[in-house]
Amino acid sequence: MSIHVHHAYGDHVAVAAPDGTEILRYVYRPDPDAFESRKPYAHPLRTLGGRTVTGYRPSDHRWHKGLQMTASHLSGQNFWGGNCYVHGEGYLRLPERVGSMRHDGFPEFTVENDRLAFTEALTWVENGGAEWARETRGITVHSVDEDAGAWALDWSIELTNVRDTPLAFGSPTTHGRDMAGYTGLQWRGARDFTGGTVFGPDADGGAGADAGKLMGTQGPWLAFTTEHDDVDAHSTLVFAHAPENLDPAAIHESHWFVRSEPIPTVAFSWAFFEEFELPPGASFHYRYRVVVADGAWDRDRVGSHLEGLPW
Repeated sequence: MSIHVHHAYGDHVAVAAPDGTEILRYVYRPDPDAFESRKPYAHPLRTLGGRTVTGYRPSDHRWHKGLQMTASHLSGQNFWGGNCYVHGEGYLRLPERVGSMRHDGFPEFTVENDRLAFTEALTWVENGGAEWARETRGITVHSVDEDAGAWALDWSIELTNVRDTPLAFGSPTTHGRDMAGYTGLQWRGARDFTGGTVFGPDADGGAGADAGKLMGTQGPWLAFTTEHDDVDAHSTLVFAHAPENLDPAAIHESHWFVRSEPIPTVAFSWAFFEEFELPPGASFHYRYRVVVADGAWDRDRVGSHLEGLPW
């Protein structure tokens, strides 16, 4: 299935489906507001039917931008953006703690008839300007399937500590807030996803507040479905780990951060309940997949579709 790729140099990379529908825009220009943690993000993401499934700068959290890599608590810095959680004091506006991720270039950029794959070099910079980590990020758009009404986005990260001291990765939960383990690759859903239904391969979260039943759980994938406003249509997002992410040899075990209310969001949390450290010169690697689909998929359909997408 042919895709169309447009690169607005210095700004973004856009991918369109065969009918011209823009299904992804990856923005790497620096954000104007440092408090929102300047870093690349993917927004909008759309289904093949043209339904927008990501939110951008919502009024409740201006630093939520589509799909983005984050680290809410990293050695005292905030690469998530916005207010910082401080135990005993709650969320505080501490702009001096907000870091950024600098785009350094695209070492590899390949466009094929039905596939876009690029590698991005980034540097994680703490608020004072010191370079803390080098990231090699992989973005791949593939498996655009009009019959299935779905397409897939793969997102990988290899992060290397360039400091002379360890990098400590945590979350609000590791700093004292119960069940708030947000960090890692994070999706913010469009408003239509508020109150949507969440389920995994072996568990039902349910709709609305019941989605919280899956908060802090583990599993190979998580699905989020909703019914849209304005149009008679549903959409489904599937968030999936590569097999090695769940291997005991991974740098740290992952858990789901998921809410349907009051806001729709999912994160592949790599430090939900416990901190982990990355020693100087060491690296870690994760791979993720997001399937964007038209329709209200059930567990069987999600499972069979993922089986047809080998890693």
